[in-house]
Amino acid sequence: MKGLIHIYCGEGKGKTSAAVGQAVRSAGVGFSVVFVQFLKSGDSGELLSLAHVPGVQMIPCERCFGFFWNMGEEEKREAKEIYGELFEKAWERAAREAEERDTLLVMDEAIAACRHGFIEKDRLLVCLKEKAERLEVVMTGRDPQEELIQAADYVSEIKKVKHPFDRGIAARKGIEY
Repeated sequence: MKGLIHIYCGEGKGKTSAAVGQAVRSAGVGFSVVFVQFLKSGDSGELLSLAHVPGVQMIPCERCFGFFWNMGEEEKREAKEIYGELFEKAWERAAREAEERDTLLVMDEAIAACRHGFIEKDRLLVCLKEKAERLEVVMTGRDPQEELIQAADYVSEIKKVKHPFDRGIAARKGIEY
C-alpha cells in the first residue's frame, strides 16, 4: 500500500475523534499504529481507550505545558525542546514499523505545534516528503500552514456551526476529552 498524508483541521469539534477513528480502523486490519499528542494533557478518554487496542503504540509526552497563550518564554523554549524530541521519537518509531508492515502515524495537534514553532515546519515537511512507502500519516489541528496543505493528500475541514463553549459550557470529560 502507498501511504498518504491526511490533515483534519478546522474550528469544529471532532478532529481528534476522526484521527482516533482512523487509528482504530487501521489497527483493526493489522496496521501498526503509532499515536502521539502534542499540546494536550495526555489523560483524555480517547487515549485511555486506544491503550487497549491491539496494534496501537502510544508515545506519551512527559510534560504538559498547558495552553500556548498561557506559557511564558522559558516554558515555550522548554516546550519546543520536548515537543521536538517527541516528534522525532514518534517519526522514528513509525518509520521503523513501516519498514516491515503498513503503518499509521497519528500526530494529534501537530499542526498547532508546528504553527507555534514547537515542531520545526521544515523538518516536518522533509519527513513527509521522504516518508516510507508504507507509512500513512494523520495530523490534526487548527489553521494548517499552506505548505502542509500542499504536502497533504487529504485535507478535511471540520466546521463549527454551534458549540456549547460559546454559551460558557466548559469541556466535559468523556465528551470533549
